[in-house]
Amino acid sequence: MIDVCLLGTGGMMPLPNRLLTSLYVRYNGKCVLIDCGEATQIAMKKKGLSSKPIDVICFTHYHADHISGLPGMLLTMGNAERTEPLLMVGPKGLERVVNSLRVIAPELPFEIRFMEITGDETSFEIDGMPGFSMTAFKVNHNITCYGYSMCLKRQGEFNVEAAQGMGIDRRLWSFLQKGETITLEDGRVITPDMVLGESRKGIKLTYTTDTRPTDSIVKNAKDSDLFICEGMYGEPEKAAKAREYKHMTFYEAARMAKEAGVKEMWLTHYSPSLVNPMEFMPETKKIFPNTIAAKDGRSVELRFED
Repeated sequence: MIDVCLLGTGGMMPLPNRLLTSLYVRYNGKCVLIDCGEATQIAMKKKGLSSKPIDVICFTHYHADHISGLPGMLLTMGNAERTEPLLMVGPKGLERVVNSLRVIAPELPFEIRFMEITGDETSFEIDGMPGFSMTAFKVNHNITCYGYSMCLKRQGEFNVEAAQGMGIDRRLWSFLQKGETITLEDGRVITPDMVLGESRKGIKLTYTTDTRPTDSIVKNAKDSDLFICEGMYGEPEKAAKAREYKHMTFYEAARMAKEAGVKEMWLTHYSPSLVNPMEFMPETKKIFPNTIAAKDGRSVELRFED
């Protein structure tokens, strides 16, 4: 199970009833935060979420509405006496940008580790989140920008009869279920594939914002259980503006969701000028029916199918 909370849905500037886009993803007691704009901490407080389990902060890009809340977040973590290292992931220049922001948060009781992304696509795993992997993929904005796809693998079903037939003590079954190899007292080495069936469908979540439609988004969002995508403009007459400033309309996002075969799409990163996203949903749903005009704090538990 993965807990997902879209903390805010605004782009460019926070509004009284619409905070800036940020995503909080929790699994196995640990958390990944994607983007940290102004007022991210307020959004977390509204949902009763803590910064304590955040082990990774990922950035899509370095425009202020996606990173300006970081110094305050770091100070809050430090004041909570955090000592565990914090991993930060983002495009090239990450360490320089973060250290510049840290002029107002210079002393922290924990180490910051940096992972700078280069190239079109990078996949990585996170310590303490078994079976959970992330892929950063380049999108098309007016500065270097990445989307993120998160996958939670699901192993095959445990074959009790096979385990019993090999005389494996029940107390060792859990190790095999976790993907670990064991050695029995008689010297036999038992690998997980000897007692596990074929891998079953896992969970996939894709998040992208500040971009034009790209093949990389469709590829990485393919078959996602949840696709969270920028919908900067709902007004059809703003299509030219979306192209000029490298953003997306509701309808472009819906066409990508349809092409990628996702289960559900949440729109986010609305323009401050977009007062009522719901006004444009009927036409959007004609393209992709399972589209939701997300509001701040929208949450879901993504679970395995069976």
